[in-house]
Amino acid sequence: MTDIAKNQILEVARKALHTEMLALRHLEETLGDDFAAAVEIILGCRGKCIVTGMGKSGLVGRKIAATLASTGTPSFFLHPGEAFHGDLGMISPDDVVLALSYSGETDEILKIVPFIHANGNKLISMTGKAESALARNSDVHLDVAVKEEACILHLAPTSSTTAQIAMGDALAVSLMQLRGFTSVDFARLHPGGSLGRRLLMTVGNVMRSKELPVVRPDCPATEMIHAISKGGLGLIIVCDGDRIEGIVTDGDVRRAMERLRGEFFNIRASDIATPSPKTILPGEKLIEAEKMMTRNKVTSLLVTDEADRLVGVIQIYDIKL
Repeated sequence: MTDIAKNQILEVARKALHTEMLALRHLEETLGDDFAAAVEIILGCRGKCIVTGMGKSGLVGRKIAATLASTGTPSFFLHPGEAFHGDLGMISPDDVVLALSYSGETDEILKIVPFIHANGNKLISMTGKAESALARNSDVHLDVAVKEEACILHLAPTSSTTAQIAMGDALAVSLMQLRGFTSVDFARLHPGGSLGRRLLMTVGNVMRSKELPVVRPDCPATEMIHAISKGGLGLIIVCDGDRIEGIVTDGDVRRAMERLRGEFFNIRASDIATPSPKTILPGEKLIEAEKMMTRNKVTSLLVTDEADRLVGVIQIYDIKL
């Protein structure tokens, strides 16, 4: 690729991003009472927030519904065409409807507006035309008008869909704040995600508890090396009966070999063990284990019971699977 071609590509891309940035800045500057009213309607709704839209607005609507549902506002997407042919039964009188149409004149949406009114639902519209039929027939109108599309022909929905997505995100975030939605709530709705796993699962759920690499304080160097290799944890735990004396990592062994050279094979585990290793109870959440590792700059914790007896080992790799 020539420098000229590359520069042309980057120039067009930067212009598109700049155009969309200006659209978002305009959205920020014009946000006002209508937005607050929309949030209050959704917050006070005893049912769900039904999102609907056609074409590109429909794709954006699906994203908005998914974001709302995952952040504490029950929501789902309803295709307006399917709604007009029988799926209107999905809308209960307790629901609020959020309709997206940049023109505000989308026929499939306008056809279901009479039902929405007759059913007693509040209607929030998101359009780029404040005088459109949809805007005029809504309880609240959210203006997402943009000066121009980022498309080089100024035709394909680009800046306008970005504005719709941003407005939907603003709704979701505002509702999260008002509901007091926490990271624990988020994890409850995302149990399969990394955050959900760390917030909901305990150390005991993932710790290694079988065939732990435990050695005596007088364990010789050769046996230490063998135990570290066999254990597969990169460490050995030094115990005197049930009492934990310390921990030796493979790094401790390498440093001892470099320092002691030929004398290394005369040492015992207790000579290089780190005393009072960091421990955690099996009932603690994974996120607490992660915080402890970060705070103490370690990658492993010994898991002990209430009597300080060793029951397992947890490592950072177990948390971030």
